[in-house]
Amino acid sequence: MKKLDEIMELMADEMADFKVAILELELLSKQLLKISIPITTEALEKNLNIFLEKQEEENRLKDEVLKEIEKKLKHARIIPNYLLILFGTLGIIALSLLGYFGYTARALEKEKFEIYRIILESENDSYQQYLSINPEIKDDYCEWLEGKK
Repeated sequence: MKKLDEIMELMADEMADFKVAILELELLSKQLLKISIPITTEALEKNLNIFLEKQEEENRLKDEVLKEIEKKLKHARIIPNYLLILFGTLGIIALSLLGYFGYTARALEKEKFEIYRIILESENDSYQQYLSINPEIKDDYCEWLEGKK
């Protein structure tokens, strides 16, 4: 029986502790009800506005960079200026050389024709005498020789 009394005392102590815990919970729940946490969106809106302003600033900076890139692309060339200058000067030099060689070839051809004429005149004295008598035939003969070349 003594044990039964001890168990009853322990149970009474436990029940008293349980009652104290319940009273504390009731007190805390009353305090929680008194403290109302207002759910406002001011802080959230403020943070959202700050974020949106930062995004707008970043977008504006990106737009400026893209405009600068677009401007540079409009003025960009596929072939650089130094290559254009190089090819231009090479073209001028090539045309000059062609003109020079064409002129010297023509002068050389005239010189050969003159030498041929001199040789022909010295070999053919009889033809020379005939041509000196008939100057119109000599002109035709000279034209025929030039046309032959």
